[in-house]
This record gives sequence, structure tokens and C-alpha cells, in this order.
Amino acid sequence: MASSTIASPSASFIPTKKELGRSAFSPASSPFSVPKCRKSISKKIVSVMAPQQSERKPAATGSVKTAMTMTEKILARASEKTHLSPGENVWVDVDILMTHDVCGPGSIGIFKKEFGQNAKVWDREKIVIIPDHYIFTNDERANRNVDILRDFCAEQNIKYFYDIQDRGNFKANPDYKGVCHIALAQEGHCRPGEVLLGTDSHTCTAGAFGQFATGIGNTDAGFVMGAGKLLLKVPPTLRFVMDGEMPDYILAKDLILQIIGEISVAGATYKSMEFVGSTVESLNMEERMTLCNMVVEAGGKNGVVPADSTTFKYLEDKTSLPYEPVYSDQQARFLSEYRFDISKLEPIVAKPHSPDNRALARECKDVKIDRVYIGSCTGGKTEDFMAAAKLFVASGYKKVKVPTFLVPATQKVWMDVYSLPVPGSGGKTCSQIFEEVGCDTPASPSCGACLGGPKDTYARMNEPKVCVSTTNRNFPGRMGHKEGEIYLASPYTAAASALTGYVTDPRDFLQ
Repeated sequence: MASSTIASPSASFIPTKKELGRSAFSPASSPFSVPKCRKSISKKIVSVMAPQQSERKPAATGSVKTAMTMTEKILARASEKTHLSPGENVWVDVDILMTHDVCGPGSIGIFKKEFGQNAKVWDREKIVIIPDHYIFTNDERANRNVDILRDFCAEQNIKYFYDIQDRGNFKANPDYKGVCHIALAQEGHCRPGEVLLGTDSHTCTAGAFGQFATGIGNTDAGFVMGAGKLLLKVPPTLRFVMDGEMPDYILAKDLILQIIGEISVAGATYKSMEFVGSTVESLNMEERMTLCNMVVEAGGKNGVVPADSTTFKYLEDKTSLPYEPVYSDQQARFLSEYRFDISKLEPIVAKPHSPDNRALARECKDVKIDRVYIGSCTGGKTEDFMAAAKLFVASGYKKVKVPTFLVPATQKVWMDVYSLPVPGSGGKTCSQIFEEVGCDTPASPSCGACLGGPKDTYARMNEPKVCVSTTNRNFPGRMGHKEGEIYLASPYTAAASALTGYVTDPRDFLQ
């Protein structure tokens, strides 16, 4: 198995044969030693790839033959199979199908074309439709997309349609939620052991709840609407073991940027990424969602965190439906395993123009920026705004030096920003702190400028700017202008950078 350890991105590790041969479950693998690193002369970012694994040999005993990973177990149960192995193609029963305003109309069109104009969906209570992408815009085609969703939901009597009709005041729309991946969790549509599919690549966010969640295309979604099932290939699993106490200047965004930098944007192509270890267990649900959210930036099919007491507590007031968690067997086979000592991790950024263009924040201190953006399914949750506010408090309420845009993911997050007290602030809310340091007023909840959108989208980069963002992608044109430069970062790093006008290590203010 491959073994890797946290270090400066400019260092490459040569694992020993002993490390490569270690069993994930042997006592010898428990201590987390840091191999000596050899500094590269070049400052080029180095991605450490797992060595090619030899083909699995047949198990020697009956108990080992049936051992499965979490993902294999979930898909086995959903396909009514007793055992599954990577590479098998199976028809999987779907528990939840989600679509939104960008892909919903296309999926609906395919459903009607293939099943008939008067066909009914397979289950009106298992389809969740969430307008969130291009909402607060005057673009007629974007507005028409939401109209198509509304007409379809009325026709099909869809139970969970989170509509918005008054775009001038989102608060006048009690059903409107905001970003689909955060709304799915907040509204109780995420449950351990289930299969959740969505017409958005970041549907993998829901894997934080111990379920199989992945993005699918419009054609597949149209089929699921009518049939309630989909043919899926079982992915092999990469296991990421993260141990060590998380430093108080590190967030889950740093963890996933480190991992993507380690394995590259193609390192997990059509693979499941399973996150375990004491560090993962210490994360709250929103941080686990951040971790799973960006597995697709590594090419992953899905990400998954084993459900535990943190999961169950979060779900207590979210769902009344029964669910049954599953866990990887002790003897389950993983394609590769990566081990990290998180106590040694430093704040990370992904430089333009790829999420795997990893660097330490402190190595980019000379990069002058034009703006900061805090929002999206990755970095627009309550805990993300809390983190930014905490850094502003720690700075002594210094004023931001560049425009700082705040886009809460959902209506609930927006309410939290205006109501929850920030620890150490003497009872001040995030909104009060943001106003005091000079940030823009928190905007209406939506995907906002994360993926550019129509030209009148709030905070869209309509000019070539340099932006530090808590979003998930930094490809050319992602947030608008094709010559814009995006540095992906945690809310801590984004807030610190806002205070200096340069990419800034949050330790400058938190220590």
C-alpha cells in the first residue's frame, strides 16, 4: 500500500519498501512517523502518486472473500447483491435524486422524451429540486429555467421543490433554500447507507454522512426520474488516514487541498475516497462536507466518511426516516492507502489554474490580490463564516484592504450569519464583525460567482482580477473573466488575505 505524509509541497517523499508493504491493519502501521524528506531543487509543485497496484489475488478464506469497503457495501445493498467487487456493473436503486436550475430542464426534457409527455416520475417524494445556480439575475434564460422547474413540480406534485418567486427579496420565499448541496443536508435528505445522485459534480458532498453520493449527467438523471435506478460501475477505494491534532489555524479546506496536491486532479479518477482517522473523527459535519465536497477535483467518483455520533447528532432534528449505516470491513481491500500527520500541516492554497497546483500560503506572500470571495458549497457554510469572523476578531478588527464578498450558501446560513454570536467577540455576530472590518454586506444565498454565471451575477469577475476564494475550482474563466486568477484557500486564509491585500498565512493573525 502507498503511504504518504504531510510536508511542504516542494518536498517529495520516497517511501521505503517496508512502508509500501505495510498492511493497513497491522499493529506496525499505527505509529505515524515522518520520513526524512529530500528537498527538490526546483520549486515546482510535486504530486506524489501511488504506485500501480498488482491485480488482487483471490482471498484465501471465506471471511476475507466477503470483506467489502463502505462504498461496495452501500452499492451491494442498493443492488440487492450479497457481495460486490470493483469493476462490476450493477443496477442500483436510488434513494434520492437531486437536480437544480441549470441541469433540471435538460433532465426533465429527456425524461419526457424517453418515458412520454404524460409519464409520471418513479417517486415524487424521492426527487428533490433546488434552484440555486443562476437565481439573482435578470438573464431571461436563467429565469426561464426556474419557471420550467416550477411547472414540472406542479405537474408531478413533487414534494420537495424549494421554489423562489420573489427574486427581489429572498426572505419573502420561505421555501427557497440556496446552494443544493448544503440544503440537502440541512433539510434532512442525507442519510447514512443510502444512495444519493445529483446533476451536479459536487453532489459528492453528501458522502460526509456515510452514504454513496455522486454527480450524474442529464441523460442519467432523466432515466432515474422514470425508473428510480441506474447502472453504475463499482469503484475501487482509496483510503486516506488522517491522524494528529488539527492546529487551530487549519481547516478541512487545507486537508483536501493537501490531498489533491498529493495525488493530482486525476489521482482518484473513478475511485472512491474514504476518509478515516482521529483527525476526521474530530471534524464537525460541515467540515466533513468540505472534505468530501472536493473529491471530484481529484477525479473521484465519491467521497465518504464513516457515520458516527457526530453524524447521528446532526441528523436528530433533520430526518425521521430510518437509516442503517455501513462501515468498511477490517479486511476490506483498498487500492491504495495514504497516511497523514495533520499536526504538521501548514495552511495551503491552490494557485491558478488548477486545484492541484498546491503551495503553502506563506510561499505566496508576495502575490498581490484584488478581492476575496467567501461562499459556495465548499466555503459558504455557517462554520466557514464563523472561521472568517474569528480571524477578524483575532486581528483586532483590522480593516480589509480589498473588496471582500460574502455569499452565504443557504437561507439558514444567512440567518446564522446575522444571529449567532462569534466566540471571543463579546457576543457580536458574524454580520456585525464583517461590517466593522469593511466587508461587503452578505449577499442573497446562492451559488453566486463560484461558477461565473450571467454578467450581472453578484461578485462575478467581469475583469481580469486576482481573487482569493473559498470555492472549489480555479480553472480559467471559472468565476467569470477568462484571464482572472483564483487562489483557492480556507476561510482563515481568505480572511487573512483580505486584511493585507496579499495571499496571507492566517498564522499572522491567529498566533
